[in-house]
Amino acid sequence: MRKIDKFYRLLFTALALYLIILLLRYPALSLEYASTGLNLWLTKMVPVLLPFMILSGIMIRMDLTESFVSLLHPLFQRLFGTSKNGSYTIIMGFLCGFPMGARIVGELCESGRLSHEEGSRLLYFCNNIGPIYFLSYVVPTLAIDKPLVPLLIMYGVPMLYGVMLLRAPLPHRCRLSGQETSSVRCPSAPQHTPMPLLAAVDASVLSGLLGIAKLGGYMVFFNLLNIVFVPFRHSNEALLNVYRCILEITSGIDYSGQSLFYPILILLPFGGFSCIAQTYSMIRQTDLSVRPYIFHKVIQTAVTAVCYFVLYIY
Repeated sequence: MRKIDKFYRLLFTALALYLIILLLRYPALSLEYASTGLNLWLTKMVPVLLPFMILSGIMIRMDLTESFVSLLHPLFQRLFGTSKNGSYTIIMGFLCGFPMGARIVGELCESGRLSHEEGSRLLYFCNNIGPIYFLSYVVPTLAIDKPLVPLLIMYGVPMLYGVMLLRAPLPHRCRLSGQETSSVRCPSAPQHTPMPLLAAVDASVLSGLLGIAKLGGYMVFFNLLNIVFVPFRHSNEALLNVYRCILEITSGIDYSGQSLFYPILILLPFGGFSCIAQTYSMIRQTDLSVRPYIFHKVIQTAVTAVCYFVLYIY
């Protein structure tokens, strides 16, 4: 075993031991953090995401995605150069929010409807905070009187980033059904037999419930990690709130409220480590990688910070 592997094993073992000690030392606080994550999952995530998960799953299984975007695809193809399934990913990814963009990319890549290259690039900018979540939770929590500008920045930055990313002539190769090509998109996708309606609904409900349950587990776990700094609770409250937002954005917003107005708006594109873990869970069955996804999310977060900095100055 390499020394670096031994170091990581020792580090994670020490962290796990530290967390166990904290859970035993602060049982009431541990219960509060876990309950907060569970409550936010039940009241904010399930009602918003589960219907989209089921509906999108039905369309993918019934092979309706291309006909769904037939009217808008010419526009998206002109802007992004996407395939029809790529256009579907952009539309649903921006409308549904974390981690639906990653889930759709994963499902379409796994079924061969998206090439590896196109799926990778779509993943980097189509997995964002959803407008329903933003308008129903972020806006009232931060008491934003005029949400139009934050909305334009939050979705304009990844949209423009996606245009540049998909139009960039990167020398990657496309993989689909054992064939390779230098194109961003594969020349043709394999033919699929659409599922009957009831079979598609049944499979999509089961898949959606499994997916939403996994997301609930991530929210509980990452909320529980707020206990890490409990022994240092007398530290700077603003820094602790930033840590909470980076760890899990929903609970971080809940704890911080209006005290971190601009930092929260800047961190929304990143989504927090919980969203990264959720994204990984959506693509782990594919050959897509979460590491470049993190890199591109950091870039978009930095661009968002510059936008708000310029806005604040002027």
